[in-house]
Amino acid sequence: MTAFRSFSSHVLALAGLLILSPAARADPTQYPLTIRNCGVDVTFAKAPQRAVAIGQSSTEILLSLGLADRIVGTAVWFGPVLPAYEAANARIPRLADNDPSFEAVVGKEPKLVTAQFEWHVGPQGSVGTREQFAGLGIPTYVSPADCVEKDNSGGGDGVRKQLFSMDLVYQEIRDLARIFDVADRGEALVADLRRREAAAIASVAGARLDNVPMVFWFSSKEVAGEAFVAGKNGVPAWILQQLGARNVITTEEEWPLVSWERIAAANPAIIVMAEMSRRRYAADDTAVKQHFLATDPVASQLEAVKHKHFVVMDVQAMQPSIRAVDGIEAVARGIKSFGLGG
Repeated sequence: MTAFRSFSSHVLALAGLLILSPAARADPTQYPLTIRNCGVDVTFAKAPQRAVAIGQSSTEILLSLGLADRIVGTAVWFGPVLPAYEAANARIPRLADNDPSFEAVVGKEPKLVTAQFEWHVGPQGSVGTREQFAGLGIPTYVSPADCVEKDNSGGGDGVRKQLFSMDLVYQEIRDLARIFDVADRGEALVADLRRREAAAIASVAGARLDNVPMVFWFSSKEVAGEAFVAGKNGVPAWILQQLGARNVITTEEEWPLVSWERIAAANPAIIVMAEMSRRRYAADDTAVKQHFLATDPVASQLEAVKHKHFVVMDVQAMQPSIRAVDGIEAVARGIKSFGLGG
């Protein structure tokens, strides 16, 4: 089993202290600054001093940019914060583990609200719409990875119309860095993530992975029922495309519910499981996932289960975030350790 534990590069931004190469230098932000974000123009007269981050990825990007002192509230957490930021994050009020109320967010008097998912802050925002926040003079920023070529109007996790790209996360890093006038930190963070991404791809270069089918298992409402697995255009699909491997699921839905009979028919060589501390669904627990795979009459017959070809990955690495690079590293390590694709 290949466990996900990588966080090394994130210390790059701890306490906002970055060692910058000449290529990472960037000009200071000129205010007023207007950024086009998910179809909305957002204008800042100056760098925000108070921000609420709705979404673990949104929080971790701000922390990676050395902006812990600007975050006055967070919400929507799937697991522990990156280890490098435990101390800083412990001092930030958590408004809710899941969806915070509109009143709780507004009560922190933010000058910016960032959101990882459009379903929290968007046209049908469960926390609030962008218009509601704008009516109070509070600008909002939604992760481009959750709105570019993605339809969230039908509920659920949305439908992604084209393959995810880390360029969307890099855009978010750069946008937020410009908003807070720390563009040089943003460039340094992007450069480091790109370097790691390229190294992971190079580590399996030459392997024949087109015949190595994989499935990414997020969770299940009922352990023995249908599983939430990754569709063909999300972060897991991007990971496989970069490495040259194949996803057994071909639907555009972000996280479709799929039967184990259908998964068994594709017979994946590797099963990647999401690890999280959240306990909303029965199969959120990785130990529960593995017990099911070992005992279920159908799942136990999969090649991946027979050979214990499991990669356990932090759930944030399966979602558009800076941890997606941790995800590609984890899958590359798994492929090499299992001796597949040779």
